[in-house]
Order: sequence, then structure tokens, then C-alpha cells
Amino acid sequence: MTRSKDHINKIRRILNGAYPDVKTQLRHKNPFQLLIATILSAQCTDRQVNAVTGKLFDRFKTPEDFANAPVKAIEKLIYSTGFYRNKAKNIKNCCKALLKEYKGRVPKSLEDLVRLPGVGRKTANVVLGMAFNIPGMVVDTHVARISQRLGLTKNKDPEKIEYDLMKIVPKKEWNDFSLRLIYFGRETCDARKPDCDNCPMRILCPYGKKQREKVPKVHKVTNDLSYK
Repeated sequence: MTRSKDHINKIRRILNGAYPDVKTQLRHKNPFQLLIATILSAQCTDRQVNAVTGKLFDRFKTPEDFANAPVKAIEKLIYSTGFYRNKAKNIKNCCKALLKEYKGRVPKSLEDLVRLPGVGRKTANVVLGMAFNIPGMVVDTHVARISQRLGLTKNKDPEKIEYDLMKIVPKKEWNDFSLRLIYFGRETCDARKPDCDNCPMRILCPYGKKQREKVPKVHKVTNDLSYK
């Protein structure tokens, strides 16, 4: 595994240059909307979440609105995000917990956020970073895949990957670093067909090196039939 300071610094510089300004693509007007949108984003694209949150937040504006709404009404509006029954139940219960435990306000600590129904460490870190500017390392499928390919972790468990990355990336960059990996994963380092040939980190990437070594060598064909 490659985790030298020079290795991670080169990766950081490349990502910073490629994505200087990053922010979540989930549309929201306040921490509460971001929390709900991030719950909806599980196994769903940000684009699809944005396609439903406009109508969703027009109808349900506060935790009280969601807590008092029939779960079927929530399901109907979030159907296209997938796993809508489970998400609707989590959102309703999450809002009930916000009202009961936090007076309807989104808490500002990881420990409190992960106590809410439907909120894991990934969702909590998104909210902390984007809503409150509190450093957190978001580990989604893109971040997990790319950090493994780049030799930054050997772990597959998201929480262990989170801690591995936190050890080697400056704290002030945690939010942006994870977002940059997400952008990079969407554009270049695809799960099934990574564009290794055009990857700006191909020289630094152990995975990319292995992929290039798999390509069979093409021998030059010659018409010279002379014998020595």
C-alpha cells in the first residue's frame, strides 16, 4: 500500500488543480433540507434527488410537517429515488427525533447526527461539512473505490477507510478532499470502466499500473523474410 507523504501530497495537488471549487450538488436552502436530501441520496444520483426535492420541500417545509405527514404521502413524492418505503419511514422518524431530542434543529456533532434514524456517518459528515463547515471525511462508494485504487487504504469498511484518510489528509481539507474524489470518480475513475489512459493520476495509481500491464504487447509485423 502506498501512503507516503509525498504520494498523498501529489494526489492532493492534482485533485486541487482539477477541482478547485467543490460543493455538494444536492440543492438545499438550509441544514434541514440538506439532511433530508442526503438521506434520499443513498443509492441514488444527486440529479434524481434534486428532481424530487423541489416538490417535496414545497409541501413539507419543516420537521413538524414531515413528522405529521402520512408516510404514504412522503413515499409518493420520493418514489423515483429508489428504496422509497424505507427512506420515507426514516425521514419521518428522523424528523420526530429532531423534534423530540433537538427542538427541531439539526445537531452539529457527528455523535448526535448518527443517532437519528436513516443517518449514517456518510450522511452526517456531508451535513457537518456543507451546512456547518465542520471538517468531516465523507466516504461513499466513489471515495472508497478510489482510495483503495490509489493505495491510500487496504480497508473495505467505510468507517475504517474514513479513519485511514483522516490520518493522511490535513483536517482542513477533509470535506473538499472527499468531494474531489467523488467528482473524480464520476468523471474519470468509474467503477467498471475507469479511464486509466486519460487519468491525471495514472503514474501514481497502483491500480492503473496493473491495468496497463494487462494489455498485451503488440509486436511489430515485418515483411522482411531474409534469414541471417
